[in-house]
Amino acid sequence: MPIMRITIQIDDELLMTLKEQARRQKSSLTHLVNQTLCAGLQAAKAPAANKPLFQERPHSMGAPKLCLNKALDLAAALEDEEITHCVRYWKKRVQRAT
Repeated sequence: MPIMRITIQIDDELLMTLKEQARRQKSSLTHLVNQTLCAGLQAAKAPAANKPLFQERPHSMGAPKLCLNKALDLAAALEDEEITHCVRYWKKRVQRAT
C-alpha cells in the first residue's frame, strides 16, 4: 500500500493520549494512528452486537376527552381568546395611565 503524507488537525488532548500510548507500546505515532483509524473503521463496518432493539410498549390512554378532528380550529379559538384578553388588559392600563 503506498504511503501518502497528509496534514490533519487533532485535538491537543487526543494527541497527548496518542503520543503516550505510542511511547508505552514502543511504536511510532504514525503506526499507532494508522492502527487506531483501521480499528475505528472496522468497528463502524461491523454489525451492532446482539443488542436487542429498543421497542416502545403501547399503553392504553383511554377514550379521548376532546375530539381532535378540528384541533387547528380549537387552537385558533384559544389563541384568539388570549389575544382578546391581552388587548383588553392593555387598554385598561393605558386608560388608567392617562
